[in-house]
Amino acid sequence: MKRLFSILAITCLMAFGTVNANATTLASTTATVTTMTQDDAPAEDLNFHQELKKRFIEGGPGFMGIVLLCLILGLAIAIERIIFLNLSTTNTKKLTQNVEDALNSGGLEAAKEVCRNTKGPVASIFYQGLDRADEDIDSAEKAVVAYGGVQMGQLEKNVSWISLFIALAPMLGFMGTVIGMIQAFDKIEAAGDMQPSLVAGGIKVALLTTVFGLIVAIILQIFYNYIIAKIDSIVNDMEDASITLMDLLVKHKK
Repeated sequence: MKRLFSILAITCLMAFGTVNANATTLASTTATVTTMTQDDAPAEDLNFHQELKKRFIEGGPGFMGIVLLCLILGLAIAIERIIFLNLSTTNTKKLTQNVEDALNSGGLEAAKEVCRNTKGPVASIFYQGLDRADEDIDSAEKAVVAYGGVQMGQLEKNVSWISLFIALAPMLGFMGTVIGMIQAFDKIEAAGDMQPSLVAGGIKVALLTTVFGLIVAIILQIFYNYIIAKIDSIVNDMEDASITLMDLLVKHKK
């Protein structure tokens, strides 16, 4: 997972550098193109990727680059969490049945071996409970509760960063909006006249930064909700499995 996050971070830096380079290239190209009339050079329809790239650079590489950075880092964390949570998902019913069969046939050691050979937080909680079962049921229950909290912390690791980027992206967009409006009014003040051509550029930048900030927030919100739902599902399985384990241990003690 660390290697995946490192690769995504390097990609982010490369993408940010490319945006700055493209911004410079597009600025010089735009200056040349605007001098041509429509009769001399008819405009061609841009595909979605080209239009998105054009609008992104028109919004300014400063704020738009930071918004893009929020998207890349947020997606990197979201993908890492999704992979981790999918690997942590366990067939709880099958595991419970295997542990019960092992307890009946081979005792605690056989049940602990089943847990060692199974991945996921539920199996880890089962192992901690079985490891304390020789003492008494209360000790096993305390071990299950304590280790359940540890596993829940592992499931929720770095999720708060995604919520930070969800809040940060639109705020950066709104900040770009305010700055764009300020620039527009500065031009009006300098010219001493209210002309649409003076304020059009600033207003356009303001709207573009807002739109891209909201798009980033929407994308990350979808991933965030999926991750939270996945965590809740695993936690519910952990709680149900813990109760079942205590029942099995009580039955085994009799």
